[in-house]
Amino acid sequence: MTPGELKRLCLSLPGAREEFPFGEANSVFKVAGKMFALSPLESKPLRVSPKCDPDLAVQLRRDHPEITAGYHLNKRHWNTVVLDGGVPEDLVREMVEDSYDLVVSGLPRREQEKLRWVALSQEKTPRGSGKPAR
Repeated sequence: MTPGELKRLCLSLPGAREEFPFGEANSVFKVAGKMFALSPLESKPLRVSPKCDPDLAVQLRRDHPEITAGYHLNKRHWNTVVLDGGVPEDLVREMVEDSYDLVVSGLPRREQEKLRWVALSQEKTPRGSGKPAR
């Protein structure tokens, strides 16, 4: 996955925005003012930190050496993924989408409705999270 592909993925989610509260080198992707992904897009290798269900986060770290506890983030709820080809792109995409869903699920219902998330939430259930998805 390239930096451009990662950025497009994050910004393709309803209501997603890119901000730079930690400096120009760190893209922070938010929905309704809440962070769902963080990436220093110019880093080599490319990395992304998505939010994750705590039990699933531990499992992913155990199964993939490229996935570690969130760098400078709450280690229980965030993973950092090195995007060097070791983690399948489909899994990275799913992790970013699940992170978005975790954040949106905690928003007030009217915010969810503005994002049309309530209608979309019935489309699928992400593997291992037990939570509705976009």
